[in-house]
Amino acid sequence: MSIYLIRHGKTLANEAHLYCGSTDLPLSPAGVGELEALHYDIHPARFVTSGMRRTDETLKALFGDVSFSVDARFREVDFGNFEMKSYDRLKGDPAYQAWIAGDNEANVPPHGESGAQMTRRALAAYRELPDGTALVCHGGVIAAIMAERFPEEGKHRYQWQPPNGHGYEISGDTYRKIP
Repeated sequence: MSIYLIRHGKTLANEAHLYCGSTDLPLSPAGVGELEALHYDIHPARFVTSGMRRTDETLKALFGDVSFSVDARFREVDFGNFEMKSYDRLKGDPAYQAWIAGDNEANVPPHGESGAQMTRRALAAYRELPDGTALVCHGGVIAAIMAERFPEEGKHRYQWQPPNGHGYEISGDTYRKIP
């Protein structure tokens, strides 16, 4: 059996290169179109989303009207004061400079959450997933899970982040990119 990790489709925030974690955005028209062009040849026994609009809409676009459960522990990191802002808008902000100059896995954006905090909650939830589950969630969450599961790959965690609408199938101690 396998567990499938699928990143949500594109949103307007993805297209504008904005930090978007806790903001509950729908898919963009381009995101919907890209998902409609994908073909997943997988047959999960159950589906889980983070409960955000973009994940629920991605699930429906890829798999139709299937029943699913929601686990909010799979939500993206909360970027706090940096939420829905671009690098260009933030680059002069001393708090932002401190966040990106240091260990942004440990550093916490003002009124936000660190990457380490998100990783702890997402991994706790991942360990509870039964085989045969398709999880539609977020790029940072998938990156955290893959970096934890496959440290021997030697990849920086964000090298694991798949494109929107794509992901990984994990089967035992192996993985493959999907679709």
